[in-house]
Amino acid sequence: MSVAELSLPSAQAAASGERRLTVRDLNVGFARDGETLTVVRDVSFTLAAGRCVAIVGESGSGKSVTARTLAGLTGHGAVVDAAEISLGGVDLGDSVDLTAQTDRSWRRIRGRRIGFIQQDALVSLDPLRPVGKEIEEALRLHGWLDRTARRRKAVELLASVDVPQPELRARQRPGELSGGLRQRALIASAIALDPEVIIADEPTTALDVTVQAQVLSLLEDAKVRGSSIILISHDLSVVAQLADDILVMRGGEVVEQGPAAQVLRAPQHPYTQSLVDAVPSGHTRGERLAPQERTVPNLHVARTSAGERGEAVLAARDLVKRFVAPDGRHSTAVDHVSFTLHRGETVGIVGESGSGKSTTARIALALETADEGEVRLLDRPWSGASEAKRRPLRRRIGVVYQDPLSSFDPRWNTERILLDAIPADAGLTRREREQRVIDLLAQVALPASVRERFPLRLSGGQRQRIAIARALATSPEILVLDEAVSALDVSVQAQVLDLLVDLQDEYGLSYLFISHDLGVIHHLSDRVLVMKDGVVVEEGDAEQIFRAPEHPYTQELLRSLPTLDSSAGEDAGETRE
Repeated sequence: MSVAELSLPSAQAAASGERRLTVRDLNVGFARDGETLTVVRDVSFTLAAGRCVAIVGESGSGKSVTARTLAGLTGHGAVVDAAEISLGGVDLGDSVDLTAQTDRSWRRIRGRRIGFIQQDALVSLDPLRPVGKEIEEALRLHGWLDRTARRRKAVELLASVDVPQPELRARQRPGELSGGLRQRALIASAIALDPEVIIADEPTTALDVTVQAQVLSLLEDAKVRGSSIILISHDLSVVAQLADDILVMRGGEVVEQGPAAQVLRAPQHPYTQSLVDAVPSGHTRGERLAPQERTVPNLHVARTSAGERGEAVLAARDLVKRFVAPDGRHSTAVDHVSFTLHRGETVGIVGESGSGKSTTARIALALETADEGEVRLLDRPWSGASEAKRRPLRRRIGVVYQDPLSSFDPRWNTERILLDAIPADAGLTRREREQRVIDLLAQVALPASVRERFPLRLSGGQRQRIAIARALATSPEILVLDEAVSALDVSVQAQVLDLLVDLQDEYGLSYLFISHDLGVIHHLSDRVLVMKDGVVVEEGDAEQIFRAPEHPYTQELLRSLPTLDSSAGEDAGETRE
């Protein structure tokens, strides 16, 4: 077989509407303690050539289990039952019954007829093997010609997914590539054998907006050329870019399905409506994203009231931070960055990976030392002060990270985590400290019963609320939030964003909010700094930045921003009314 003979499925197949996959009454369960726990119930849909069906829902909805089942990767102990799961079309040979496959036969189907793109490229790719070898392995396992031809094809595939310098990248290991390049390498591996169906499980989660746009463009190109795509995502804005049809799952069941424009513009099920309403954007500024009432009770804490906003609480001037790479080369991560954060204000810092935004946040927290410039906290020396002089001020500034689980001691329950955060010199009795824990939980809308639970037994939203409660334990005036909602499902993210607004309104908190999610930044921020390669390329009022960006890089970011409007035609804006 020549390289030319390995091409994506023909556009003619797409034009003919040839059916590629049929799923009827799919049920998936897992054996546990002698019983079967059903996690997917009665899922049905069909997929034609050149079409994309998106399966959306939050963690635990069953969408990823459905995807993995259709790729023969459900796992040991799984009980799969379906009236029909068939793969194949008229020009692709006889239909294949996917319910009757063994592990061995699945290995012949997977890769050759069904491609699978997983979410975490760093985990999915072998860290010890160059990415070119990874792609070559997919070809070798299916008996595709000799080593020289496979190597040439791997480079061609990397080039086809817009990997720059594909010959060089093919020789590099995953750890040497950016997140976007790793994800493209995964896509190259998934399409190496021209599968009829590509299953993409959260392929853009945690990617910068421009890289996300590139990945979606690659999938769109594959669809145009005839591939059938199943897109798994909790991000409706991403789904709107690619999907022709949508299945909305909740609790293992499909609660709504239909054409993408119909589901996004006129959702019928209350759950779908809540997902649509929870997407943050400029349209949602000043509005609540979640349907709940206010989450924060009027608790007394030692903080300046919200009515006394205005003065600068954190000021950075001409910050510079340089690093030395392992090869001895110097790089400037932060290049003369300045900003001022006022009381009761949210300043958003947005940029792609490597832009310097997180390093700027660490300097602001005095966790990183600037090579030049200074930070003043509450008009006092901060970055240049000794740790002894900084210590009394540390409680005035708190931090909330992206992944709270990694920052919690898994051996500690919630109560101990929060007790440890309460200053030892607060002069509280043991009973008062225990009451303080209950008050902190109430501030983040969690019941006192959560005190006894350990981090691994909490949901992602509960863990992030506890991370916020921990940051509030010292009664800070400033919170630095570094990608604090980027790993959350859309409705949980909505609840946390509403909570942050409530806390700010109640206590006059100031937020330095770091994110690559432009929708979140637009929804929450009063002012915005846009960073690229360590430099602030544009700053100003949030509405000004998003409505009339001046710098070409900001304009590029906003052009790449996915929106719900994409699949709904010219009148899509009506969905927000």
